[in-house]
Amino acid sequence: MFNNFTFHNPVKLIFGKGTIAQLPKNIAAGSKIMLTYGGGSIFKNGVYDQVTEALKGYDIIEFGGIEANPTYETLMKAVELAKKENVNFLLSVGGGSVLDGTKFISAAIPYEGEDHWELVLNSSKIGEVVPFGDVLTLPATGSEMNYYAVISKKETKEKKGMGGFKLYPKFSILDPETTYSLPKKQVANGLADAFTHVMEQYMTYPVGAMIQDRFAESILQTLIEVAPDAMNKEDDYESRANYMWAATVALNGLINLGVPTDWATHQVGHELTAFHGIDHARTLAIVLPHLLTYKKDKKRGKLIQYGKRVWNLLGSDDEIVDMAIRKTAEFYESLGIPTKASSYGEINEETVKMLKQRFVERGMNFGENADITPDDIAKIMEMSMA
Repeated sequence: MFNNFTFHNPVKLIFGKGTIAQLPKNIAAGSKIMLTYGGGSIFKNGVYDQVTEALKGYDIIEFGGIEANPTYETLMKAVELAKKENVNFLLSVGGGSVLDGTKFISAAIPYEGEDHWELVLNSSKIGEVVPFGDVLTLPATGSEMNYYAVISKKETKEKKGMGGFKLYPKFSILDPETTYSLPKKQVANGLADAFTHVMEQYMTYPVGAMIQDRFAESILQTLIEVAPDAMNKEDDYESRANYMWAATVALNGLINLGVPTDWATHQVGHELTAFHGIDHARTLAIVLPHLLTYKKDKKRGKLIQYGKRVWNLLGSDDEIVDMAIRKTAEFYESLGIPTKASSYGEINEETVKMLKQRFVERGMNFGENADITPDDIAKIMEMSMA
């Protein structure tokens, strides 16, 4: 059954060449801005210069070094600095991880509780926030148009999501030209992450949501089509623009309206990153194809639809199911991303035990039917390690 839904996305999205120059139109004059960024690539690709040129006349302080998996420990340093400097606007310049970290900072600055990690554990504790916007340079997470963030805690090796309506950016600037200098590995990761976001919202069971299915299928087909050029032609505007927009609509709340969603792959992937530091997108690739194989009977209807519509497969239903799963794995592999846990030496039997134990302790089942148990997770990982 196509479920009821309410949709409200307040993000002002500014897309295209030269749009960084529009920053002054979107940040109030006199704002005290904290500029947040990651490892410093924005200095090499000219984005920092564009941002600071656009913001001449504003009072700006900077906080760099936000990790690819933003950590609570680093972000709390930014919170302390922002409080000291009386910051009243945050501007994230970088990829989704920088933006996720900035969302946490925005909620943590006004928070009066003793333990700011509570904001991650219990999103209902998010109260007032410092407003923020972003200049996106790495398409992947969709964070530029949603209210989610994923934060890691080094001390406990945890990686958890947080979210709430107040964590929508005020605006997001997406200039595809800012992606030209990205390393090929990061482009691959972004494509894989976006692809998996769509699959987690689409690959469940049919509920007659025709528009949602067609939207999801069009995003998948777009990612598949543009991937070769996006990977191999660094200054091809058309492929980078389509990749950038696809990654945004993959997780801006549009395609999950009224439909069941899965997210088991992401839950497992987060733990693998927390345990071993493996790139997020790569953890997804070593889980999803095996989860689809393990749950192919429950996901049969959607696998057949996906195989026919996205991959144009022919044959018996059983053949289409198996080929669709194989095509999914081949897509990740075409990006240079392994789909076997055995490709990563750090993942071993002890990892599987830790995964299972963590989910047992949390009392968590996963999937659109909440029927993927900790035991099932262990079996899926064993398939990936075989």
